[in-house]
Amino acid sequence: MNFNDLIGTIGVGIILLAYFLNIYSLIKKDGILFYLMNIIGASIACFASVLISYMPFIILEATWAIVSVIGLLKVIKNAPNSD
Repeated sequence: MNFNDLIGTIGVGIILLAYFLNIYSLIKKDGILFYLMNIIGASIACFASVLISYMPFIILEATWAIVSVIGLLKVIKNAPNSD
């Protein structure tokens, strides 16, 4: 397994772990951890796609990361204030 494969596998693994944890109700689908795992995983997978110059997955993973950032910001914005 070369460096690009290793990086891509780690990124996709994080995304799949987030999905698994969500499906089995171990984390909330609208929780901060779920979004952070998707942002980190998609960003790493996107980087691996850049390394191999594979545009379809660059677009897919970049979009996945951006949508997850938007979701995270929405959760943070709607969180009850502790003041």
